[in-house]
Amino acid sequence: MRIDIVTLFPEFMQQCAAVGVVGRAQARGLLEVATWNPRDFTSDPYRRVDERPYGGGPGMVMLIDPLRDAIAAARAAAQPPARVVYLSPQGTRLTQDHVARLAALPRLLLLCGRYEGVDERLLAHAVDEEISLGDFVLSGGELAAAALLDAVGRLQPGALNSLESAAQDSFAAGLLDCPHYTRPERHVLGEVPAVLLSGDHAAIRRWRLKQALGRTWQRRPDLLQGRVLSAEERALLEEYGRELRDGLH
Repeated sequence: MRIDIVTLFPEFMQQCAAVGVVGRAQARGLLEVATWNPRDFTSDPYRRVDERPYGGGPGMVMLIDPLRDAIAAARAAAQPPARVVYLSPQGTRLTQDHVARLAALPRLLLLCGRYEGVDERLLAHAVDEEISLGDFVLSGGELAAAALLDAVGRLQPGALNSLESAAQDSFAAGLLDCPHYTRPERHVLGEVPAVLLSGDHAAIRRWRLKQALGRTWQRRPDLLQGRVLSAEERALLEEYGRELRDGLH
C-alpha cells in the first residue's frame, strides 16, 4: 500500500512514519509513505499558502492552487489512483471497520488542513471523503493523519508479528478488548486470574469473551445497540452482571 500526505509539516509526518509498526511495515516493503509540501507548489516569493477569508472573521484559509497542485503531483507520482481523504472535524467519525476498508485500498492520499481550514471549492472538487477522529478540534490535520497512518499501516498483512493481534484488538469484533496480564503471576497489586493459568483453552476463550462483553456493556454500551447476541454471549453477559453485583469485578 502507498500513502501520500499533503502537509505543511512533512518532517513531522516522516518522523511519525519511521517508528513502530508503521516503520517496520515500510522496512518490510509492505507500506510506502510519501509527503508533499504545498509550499513547494507556490509561485509566491514568500511561499504563501493561505489568505484571509471572504466575509471577514478571524484566521486564515488555505489557498486552492498550492493544495490542488500538490495533490496533482502526488496523484501523478504512482499508480493506481489514490483515494483522497481530508482530515476534518466535520468528517465522518473514524471506526475500526472504516480503517479496515481503507487499509484494503492500494493507495490513500491524506490532506492535512491548517488555520481555519481549506477553501471549500477545493474540497468539493478534489476530496473523496472527510474523516474525523472525534468531536474535538486540533490545530491541524497532521496528528489525525498520523493516527490514521498508524491504524491503516498496522493492518497491512505482515506488519504485525502475530496474525491474531489485529483480530483481537478492541472494535475488531465489535467489542472492546478483554483484560490482559503477564508476569509475575503474583504481585502486590493483585494476582493473574486463575483461568488464564489453567491451560484450558476453551475456558480461557469463554472468560475472554465474557470480559469483552462486560467491558463493552459498562464502558461503551452504544456498541451493543443493534448487535444480535448469540445464546452464549447473552449467558456470558448475564453472568458478568451477576459477578458485578457480587463485587467480583
